[in-house]
Amino acid sequence: MCDNYFCKHLKTIRFQIFVVVAALALVGVLFSLPKIIINKDKKNSLSGTAATANRDVAAGGDKGHGEAGHVHEGEDEAAAAHATVTPEQLSELNTLRKKYEQENNATTKLSLANELAGKYAAASKYDSAGYYYEVVAAARPGEKIFQKAADQYFEAFSFSATEDRAKSLGVKARSLYEKVLKNNPSNLDAKTNMAMTYIALGEAPMQGIGLLREVLAADPNNEKAVFNLGILSIQSGQYDKAVERFEHLVEVNPKHVQGNFYLAVSLAQVGKKEEARRVFLNAKKLDADPGFQASIDTELAKLK
Repeated sequence: MCDNYFCKHLKTIRFQIFVVVAALALVGVLFSLPKIIINKDKKNSLSGTAATANRDVAAGGDKGHGEAGHVHEGEDEAAAAHATVTPEQLSELNTLRKKYEQENNATTKLSLANELAGKYAAASKYDSAGYYYEVVAAARPGEKIFQKAADQYFEAFSFSATEDRAKSLGVKARSLYEKVLKNNPSNLDAKTNMAMTYIALGEAPMQGIGLLREVLAADPNNEKAVFNLGILSIQSGQYDKAVERFEHLVEVNPKHVQGNFYLAVSLAQVGKKEEARRVFLNAKKLDADPGFQASIDTELAKLK
């Protein structure tokens, strides 16, 4: 069981874990790497009636999405830990969904679907948000609405607690990003996220890496692409290349917390301990979270 602070948190580390898996498939070597996640939302535990509300949704309070036949799959453990759904939110969602299911006017029904998507997204129920945005996209297709749907499925994908669920949601997100790119081939955010589904699921990691390189060819300073390629460099043991990636990243964005952290990790791995120390200390200034501070102190102790 992981007792590291960063392993207990959610979103970004999920993708780093995915990238680790993909990289292992490429190089066949297991690396031990400090993992970092910065979660500004301190409300990452459930209690009392809010926890009950979440259990109600997972247990069946949100099973049906009307005529389209979508079945809510229940909250992943990680997503449940991330978001507290209040009884008020749950009641609002149930009421709004019933209105949607009973509405016969196509225009009004579409408006309700869009409203439901926003409410589900606000409640961190990303697969349901994606479903309703997809309903809107089916009726009124276009780049922006396809991306809204894709981004919500991508969020759900990032929180997936099981391999099967990750695959299902990742493939779904990818199919929608393909529609985004069909409408606008220069949408770099869609291309980056689609690349990560290929890498994360291990189906075609080199295709994903190729897409990330296409993003950098169009925008050499794209932070998401630089970061993900940096992580891949670490996982494949190319620490000198990782240093280059993360140095570039912190030049583009000096306050990129993860970029600074992994730059320090990479510098330590290539033997530049004093530089690593300096960057770790700089990273400490960027986020006051006690867990983050403690994790950096642990890394600093390894440099002695």
